[in-house]
Amino acid sequence: MFPENLKYTVEHEWVAVNGDTCTVGITAFAAEQLGDITYVELPETGLAGSQGDDAATVESVKAASDVYLPIGGTVFEINEALEEKPELVNESPFDDGWFFKLENVTSSDLDSLMDADAYAAFVKEQDH
Repeated sequence: MFPENLKYTVEHEWVAVNGDTCTVGITAFAAEQLGDITYVELPETGLAGSQGDDAATVESVKAASDVYLPIGGTVFEINEALEEKPELVNESPFDDGWFFKLENVTSSDLDSLMDADAYAAFVKEQDH
């Protein structure tokens, strides 16, 4: 259900490590809980922050939610496709629906993230 190659946060963000950079999005569970996503406010490129800082906002038919930096770093690329098609987050949360990419990452922050099995257990707990 959750890709094994990713790391996950308790805030339902995922992180794909690609060498010295990381790609960030929200999980299928988060997208499902939000319902149909109608708008995504992405961060500015160049935004630098620490783990847990606000980075983006997602609005859906049900609610608005913040997306946080799952690890410290600097945003160097955003998924501009989400500005025109925010529904990509619902349709393809782990592929086409990514939010932003980070460089200059604080790699030690990755140690605090969950692997797929731990995240699946966390979601199961949340769902009850």
